[in-house]
Amino acid sequence: MKTIQFFVEDINFELKQKKKLRRWLEVIASTHQQEIAQLNFIYCSDNYLLDINKTYLEHDYFTDIITFDQREDTATRIEGDIFISIDRVKDNAAQQNTPWQHEFHRVMAHGLLHLCGFDDKTDVQKQEMRKTEDACLSLLQD
Repeated sequence: MKTIQFFVEDINFELKQKKKLRRWLEVIASTHQQEIAQLNFIYCSDNYLLDINKTYLEHDYFTDIITFDQREDTATRIEGDIFISIDRVKDNAAQQNTPWQHEFHRVMAHGLLHLCGFDDKTDVQKQEMRKTEDACLSLLQD
């Protein structure tokens, strides 16, 4: 059974169109020959995600997203937790002069793409990730 759940921690945030987003995320996974078993999106503040970044990754800076792959074997169905800072997504959207909802969806896709095996450590990987994010966004109809 596929389960995609959405949670909110320490912020006032309401996610709309959950059913549509679940279908979209399932399409992204299947496009990359993956299947979702359990995927949790946790929406939070900058400070909440900063604490996770310090505690688990030993990084002392704000970030828009942290993805935790909960599988012991990446050949199995996707099981993961994706933490997204709504504060950072809004700030990034403003800095890039992009609608915040567009940036929000890009970040959601970004987290799932990590669970599908994409990385973004090198410049080449970052370019490939951005291209793939754009393809994912084109699958989401308004």
